[in-house]
Amino acid sequence: MDRRTLIKNAGLVTGAAAAAAIPLAAPAIAQDAPVVKWRLTSSFPNTLDTIFGGAKVLSEAVSAMTDGKFTIDVFPAGELVPGLQALDAVQNNTVEAAHTVCYYYVGKDPTFAIPSSIPFGLNARQQNAWLYHGGGNELVNTFLSKYNVVGMPGGNTGTQMGGWFRREVNSLADLNGLKMRIAGIAGRVLQPLGVVPQQLAGGDIYPALERGTIDATEWVGPYDDEKLGFYQVAKFYYYPAFWEGGPTVHFMFNKEKFEALPPAYKAALDTAAKAVNINMLALYDVKNMQAIRSLVGKGVQLRPLPRDVLDASYTQAFKLYDELTASNEAWKAIYEPWKTFRSQAYEWFRVAEYTYDSYVYGQQAAGK
Repeated sequence: MDRRTLIKNAGLVTGAAAAAAIPLAAPAIAQDAPVVKWRLTSSFPNTLDTIFGGAKVLSEAVSAMTDGKFTIDVFPAGELVPGLQALDAVQNNTVEAAHTVCYYYVGKDPTFAIPSSIPFGLNARQQNAWLYHGGGNELVNTFLSKYNVVGMPGGNTGTQMGGWFRREVNSLADLNGLKMRIAGIAGRVLQPLGVVPQQLAGGDIYPALERGTIDATEWVGPYDDEKLGFYQVAKFYYYPAFWEGGPTVHFMFNKEKFEALPPAYKAALDTAAKAVNINMLALYDVKNMQAIRSLVGKGVQLRPLPRDVLDASYTQAFKLYDELTASNEAWKAIYEPWKTFRSQAYEWFRVAEYTYDSYVYGQQAAGK
């Protein structure tokens, strides 16, 4: 190597070393992003790790995606506000966020039921399809904007169980005078059939059932229901919850606080909420299949809801929907496109999903 080449190469090394000594620019999110601290109130007790845990998943994911600049502290139902007042707390900016179910607020407007679940509605996959790509989220947020909140799907339990009953239900006549904890507008469907609907938060259900203040309750499904101990005070476990074929849990954010976030933080919330939505359903599918076996082993008696109960409820449900469509513009604006989507989704699911499920489940039940 001659002297000129040596000097030239030495210059390259010196330049590279000098460049390495210059600190690289940090990612834009670390440089420019503000520190944001939010509080989130859940409608669920922290003993229910699957549904309450959805908010924790959101919090951890958002913090990780923003390098710890955007943090969300999660509080269980009752710690900051009662579980059924989560929407009010967000609306009034008592907290910036909530993890709740829209149908808890049907007392404000029955339209709140549609974003989560209404009787004889959509299953979990159909619900996600409608919300994400069938115009549902846009319709829901137009409605929620009147309450100063922005909503994002944040979980799904899959089709729920019809609930726990202290005595058998053998026919429609057995519903007469039955005091039942039931959420959403399902109570308005069952009330003309003789049921006396009660609205109770999750933590209040067991003592009411134990004391006989209520005769029956629905909650979610085997995993959560076992944790809450309902099998200790009611032995008859009915299925399915025709009022919750695939109920969506929602994150709700104060509208002004959400709109003030940097775009990267909004994207982090959206991405984290979608992760929660997928994760919760998968967790329930695993945990419920284990818990149902455990409950049967403890003497729980599984019962299908009688056909006359289902038929009368179906008729009453769509009668109610027609009445609300005629009297409530907010309901009509969401329900009519939802109903069209439901009809088309049912047509498709009957072709492949239903025929496949029916055959393989029948084969498994036959021991093949």
